[in-house]
Order: sequence, then structure tokens, then C-alpha cells
Amino acid sequence: MTLYSIKQTKKNIPAIKCVSKVLLLICLIISSTSWAQNKASTVNNLPLDKKPKTNYVAIIIDDLGYKIKHDQRAVQLPGKVTFAFLPHTPHVKKLAETVHSKGNEIMLHLPMQSVETLYLGPGALTNSMNEQEFKHSVLKSIQSIPYVKGINNHMGSLMTSQKESMQWLMDEVTKTDLFFVDSRTTADTVAEQTANQYNIRNTRRNVFLDHERNRPAIEFQFERLIRLAKKNGSAVAIGHPFPETLKILEEKIPQLEAAGIQLITVSELIKQNNLSITQAKAQTKAQKSNRLINSKPNTPLLSHTDSTKQLKHSIHQKQKRSQTPWQMSLSRSPGAVKN
Repeated sequence: MTLYSIKQTKKNIPAIKCVSKVLLLICLIISSTSWAQNKASTVNNLPLDKKPKTNYVAIIIDDLGYKIKHDQRAVQLPGKVTFAFLPHTPHVKKLAETVHSKGNEIMLHLPMQSVETLYLGPGALTNSMNEQEFKHSVLKSIQSIPYVKGINNHMGSLMTSQKESMQWLMDEVTKTDLFFVDSRTTADTVAEQTANQYNIRNTRRNVFLDHERNRPAIEFQFERLIRLAKKNGSAVAIGHPFPETLKILEEKIPQLEAAGIQLITVSELIKQNNLSITQAKAQTKAQKSNRLINSKPNTPLLSHTDSTKQLKHSIHQKQKRSQTPWQMSLSRSPGAVKN
């Protein structure tokens, strides 16, 4: 190597180092990208029971349509909150337009007679109605709510425990594409059971957020909602447009994703629940089939010749066992006649 070439090589060393660093960086980027893709592919190809589980919650805000100030704040809650409007209320059309434009879901909060004598408002279903009056009232209430997707009961501790009344209700709901949520205002409710009998998409309330209107109680119920969702895969909460409730939801809803919870609409939650049930049934069926296959003895199949030989051998062994000692000694003696 000449002196000139040595000098040139020394001049090119910084450039060589720079190129080496760039190449190293490119290799690292390609390697990390490949690792991420492989990891994602691995997760996507896992069996259903091995994939990271997604937990879902639906939050319904009831009693909307009368108090415009509180209701306007409620419909601005973040995420896919579902909003339930009382029928024939003065602000339902305006508020429903706002909710619909945000892509949130709307429900009819249908008043029903309770055990206590409480004011129910327009559209209330009572025991004084005959079947025709009852069903006509349900229809008018549904028609009073723009963009309605489902129904849940307002009060109704008496009526939801009455089988005939729930049959009248579900018979009318079957004429629509609406789902039903049992608010469970009584432990004696038959609403969910009747909805199932009529093959109506349905679910139930798991948590009342603001039965007690104070921050510690509402926060406790919100945490309970998360625990139930993680335990069961999903949970439904009902709250009201109280200032205390709205403030906590404004704070807590953005934190749900970090807690491993996805907030979805009620109809989406019902769909997820049905999918989970279908998958669980399929998995159980597959497990039973595997157990049945594994429990069968792995006995090789015999040819016709082999099976005939095996049968003859078995008969011969039985005959030997049935022989007397004198017969056995005779058969072993020289010149014995073989039958």
C-alpha cells in the first residue's frame, strides 16, 4: 500500500464510521419492527382461551329530558355513554339530536308502576290499564324518542315482577328491533326472563352508581363496576344526571382504558356477551370431544386372519383351564390324540 493510499484511507475513516452507524441503526429498526410484528402475530394466532381478555362496561344515564342544564352536561360525557330519555319530555328532541350527532346510543326510559306510590310522569304503565291500553302506551312512548335503540324500566318494582305485564311489554317490543335492559329495581323481577322467552336482545343492570348521592359512595360503586367487569367480562352501570355523578364520570371515564376496561354502548355489550357465550359453548364442546378421543384405548386394528387366530387361541386357553389334572397329563403323554 502506498503512502498516498494510506492517507486517503485515513481521510475516509470518519465517513466509514458514519456509514457504519447508519447501517447499524437501520438494522436495529428492522429488527425491532420484525419483533413487534412477530409478537402481534403471535397474539393474534393464540387460541381464544390464551388471548389477552378484553373487559367491557356500559354506562347508562337515566331520567333525561326534563332538566336541560344538567342534561346538557350529561350528554357531553366522554366515551360511548348510553343515554336513556323519559317519554314525552320537553327537551328530548333537542338532546337526542346532540347525542346522535356524537355517535352515542339512545334508549327509552319507560316509567312503570312501583310498589311505592310515586309520581311516574307521562307514558307510565300501570296496573289499571287493559292489554290494549298498555300496548298503545308503549308504542307512543317509543315513538316519542328519536333514534331510540333500546328500552329500560323507570321504577317498576311492582310491574316488572308481574308476568302478564312483562309478556304484554315484550310482545310489543318484538314488533321493533329494540333491545331491553332490566334495571332490576326489585329482586322479584321477571323482565329479563320474559325478554329471553321472547328472544329479545337483553341484559341487566349490575351497578347503581348513585343510589347514595355522595362522592365516596359513587366512587365505590364505580370501582365495583370495574371489578365486576374484570370478573365476568362485562358489566352494566346505571347513573343519573346529578352533579356529583357527572363530575366523577368526567374524571373516571378517561381512566378506564388504563384499567383494562373498554366503554361500549349497551347494544355492543349485548353483542359481546352473546359472542362470549357462543365461544364458551364451542370451547366446552371441543374439550368434551378431546376428552372422549383421549379416553378411547389405542388398540391396533386386527386383520380378519389375525382376529381368527386370536379367537382360536382364546378358545384353546379356555379348554386347557377347564381340563382335569388327569386330562392334562394324558394330553402331554406320548401318542396322545389331539382333538
